[in-house]
Amino acid sequence: MIRRLRAAAVQVLCLVAVLVVGTAAPAAAHNVTVGADLRIAQTIAGAEVTVVIKGTPRVPGPLRIGVIAYQPVAALPVGLEVRSVEDGRTATGTARAAARDPQYAELRVDRTGLHELKLSAGNEVAVIPFRVLVDRGSAGDFLIYGGLFVAAMLLVGGLLTGALARRGTAMPLAAGAAAGVTVAVMVIVFEPWMPPPVPDGAAPEASSEAGYEAGSGAGVMTGGRPYVQARVATVPARPAVGEEFTLRIDLVDGSTGRPVDDLAVHHEALAHVVVTSEDGRYFRHLHPLRTAPGRLEVRLRADRPGRYLTHTELERESSGGQLATATVTIGGEAPPSDPPSDPPSSDRSATDPAATDPTETGAGGVSAVPRLRPDVPVAGRPATIELDAPAGVRPWLGMAGHLLVRSQDGTFFGHVHEMGTPGSRLRFTFSFPQAGRYLAWAQYATGEGVVTVPFAVDVTASEATR
Repeated sequence: MIRRLRAAAVQVLCLVAVLVVGTAAPAAAHNVTVGADLRIAQTIAGAEVTVVIKGTPRVPGPLRIGVIAYQPVAALPVGLEVRSVEDGRTATGTARAAARDPQYAELRVDRTGLHELKLSAGNEVAVIPFRVLVDRGSAGDFLIYGGLFVAAMLLVGGLLTGALARRGTAMPLAAGAAAGVTVAVMVIVFEPWMPPPVPDGAAPEASSEAGYEAGSGAGVMTGGRPYVQARVATVPARPAVGEEFTLRIDLVDGSTGRPVDDLAVHHEALAHVVVTSEDGRYFRHLHPLRTAPGRLEVRLRADRPGRYLTHTELERESSGGQLATATVTIGGEAPPSDPPSDPPSSDRSATDPAATDPTETGAGGVSAVPRLRPDVPVAGRPATIELDAPAGVRPWLGMAGHLLVRSQDGTFFGHVHEMGTPGSRLRFTFSFPQAGRYLAWAQYATGEGVVTVPFAVDVTASEATR
């Protein structure tokens, strides 16, 4: 009897372990979950960095924040201030941006819910809203652990009474243990299909216009939110060659006219801004600072006059991705030594300073000539772009590599990723929408910085459209 009970207990525990592992739910790519780190890219003080806010296991408790640099920086100090939006309590600290082994500052948080992280570096300031989430457990967890606990107690009781030869008592105890295990197993099996528990500090659900309020912290809106209306301007209004200026993007709700302050973090940034000159020789991939509700800003400097195109990728909570485009005019005269304005070509070196941003191009680049299959892509059909990469490629913005594509006239912009594991090669798949010339920039990160490989692609029309 005792041996049978022991064997049954072992079998039940093995079954529970298999079910727990086999029914684990996958993580959501865009959602900030309990215990997960929040990573937000920022272009601040002339540096490309990623701010990492570690998941908080409990409150009151520590909140660890670090800053990872993606280009050489001389121990850039970053001031940190965390403020609870609900009660105004603040905690301050300092982190130093580093490419390798960043040091994390430890700040104390006293409650869950909406907070703001203020970053200060150089003479720039950004304010990033985020939520402190703590798992409160679920009814399913209570049933699982409660059922297993009851089963364990009854099994122990059954073993003891069996050893004392009280068979009339041992059998009911064993039956009760089986019932407890059955409840736990049933909950484990069906829990992945049950609504996840709402963590402490999560945004309240809303389905009315109140959810459009800037900074309201509202949750999912019925039917999603309307697209953003983006107004792009420069400060000063007419920047000159060689002069630092601020690119300002004001985001307004298309329904209410209020500032939009509910951007979702996608690909580790609140927004991705790409600025290119008409000829494609000037290229910047930046991550603007949130300086006020609905306002994003990033500082730039142009090296030649003319018309520049801006493409801003953003995503609103409970809505799809959006691309906002605008143009900026740079005044003044070109430097006397300015080389001819030829678009980037596939046979130009990636480290040519006339073809890309030298502050974004790190050391260690290998072959700068991407390989295309087919050699001449056909419009509307997938093409493969492959390039060699040095050892030590590390994920940047959540991906091993990025490919940004613009039509020569600037009317089309595309952005895809290398989805594989960083290695000696980066491979992208892209479908060019129509025939013509396209300017492209492949990017990846190493320990030395972000490498940018510019090239051009001529696309032919398909036979069906000729």
